[in-house]
Amino acid sequence: MNQENEQRNIDGMNELERALKRVGDVLGALFLLIVLSPVFLYIYIRQISSASRPVIYSQERIGKGGKPFRIYKFRTMVVDAEKDGVPQLEQDDDPRLTEFGKVLRKRHLDELPQIWNVLRGDMSFVGYRPERQYFIDKIMEYNPDYRLLYQTVPGVTSMATIENGYTDTLEKMLKRLDMDLDYLRHRSLGLDMKIICKTLFNI
Repeated sequence: MNQENEQRNIDGMNELERALKRVGDVLGALFLLIVLSPVFLYIYIRQISSASRPVIYSQERIGKGGKPFRIYKFRTMVVDAEKDGVPQLEQDDDPRLTEFGKVLRKRHLDELPQIWNVLRGDMSFVGYRPERQYFIDKIMEYNPDYRLLYQTVPGVTSMATIENGYTDTLEKMLKRLDMDLDYLRHRSLGLDMKIICKTLFNI
């Protein structure tokens, strides 16, 4: 039983670091919402002018403790992109993307509304990317350790996101999981800053 508990508790951060991380998330989210407000407004106007409505797209994802939450993005795909009801993985050159959606996706600007998720506490700036239950079930058929990620909130960016790109195959999802588990074991405030800087450089 002790060995099982040890396997489950793999978070590399202590309680103080987790508290400081949350403070940093709140302050950073407030700052970015103010500074980037002109960018939000510009994207909103561009979406409206190109008849790409609704502007904001929300989708249920699974977060801390295995609980669902709504993740927010600027819509980059046509309406009813999954009209057959079967979840589909996103791809780099997805034919469902709108013209302006391709621009947003290329610079990851579609992720900006997730700053609101960070402020709410659904997400952190750094952490594993939250997934839909449909794909989590498929991942756990191969690696049930996915549930270990539920120890913490998911994130907007991660080393796996930077290096693994869009997870358009199950193989990439499993590779991302290995990287996310490694991050969870070794995460620190210093590592988070490194990931944030690397994300900004890539954007």
